[in-house]
Amino acid sequence: MAAPEPDPERAPGTGSTPGTNADTADTGNTPGSAPDPAPAPEPLTVPSMSAGPDFVLRPWEMSDLPLIREASLDPYIPLITTIPAPYSEAAAEAFVRRQWERAATGAGYPFAIVRSRDRRPVGAIGLWLRELPEGRASLGYWLTDLARGQGVARAALRTVTGWALRDLGVPRLQLYIEPWNTASARIAEDIGFRREGLLRGWQQVGDERRDMAVYALLNSDVPVDGRAVTAH
Repeated sequence: MAAPEPDPERAPGTGSTPGTNADTADTGNTPGSAPDPAPAPEPLTVPSMSAGPDFVLRPWEMSDLPLIREASLDPYIPLITTIPAPYSEAAAEAFVRRQWERAATGAGYPFAIVRSRDRRPVGAIGLWLRELPEGRASLGYWLTDLARGQGVARAALRTVTGWALRDLGVPRLQLYIEPWNTASARIAEDIGFRREGLLRGWQQVGDERRDMAVYALLNSDVPVDGRAVTAH
């Protein structure tokens, strides 16, 4: 699992919008007047996408509460996400609404990972745009225990990575992975992410600060699926 982006209410604002240079933009203010407020981020539409023949990525639904219940029992997922533990239906519904709010406020694209053959949700992946004005975005994902070791994370990460680089034209993607998590590191490296360093005490996990290894993939790097990756 790669550490997800914090929920928007826990993250600082970006202060600007993509494509705007705050030093040169014409705000239309007259001398001595207060500056115009920064424009609100545009709402995002979370698409549904095939992640290979076996999995689909789609927006969160209230029907996903059984997935949240399963994730709440995992010893690690509630430590790095806002999955409620202990579980309650009210808290689970609030979690789903937070995912909708992320898209509505332009914070990012939250996806549920769903198995194609029976439509069962097995995990989550998100593309978070808090730092897009600086030319970078981050990814995070988690899977329930029964879904691990079946290629789910690789398929989901490859799909969202390729979409973010090609269709959205994101210049740089980042992943944060705890050093002990060699399985997630191997998946990231297989897709083309490169380890760039260790961030000491980077993230609060449970009751302690944990180190995170940072992995990155640039739009100009090796393609993730054999097709050329070019910025839009």
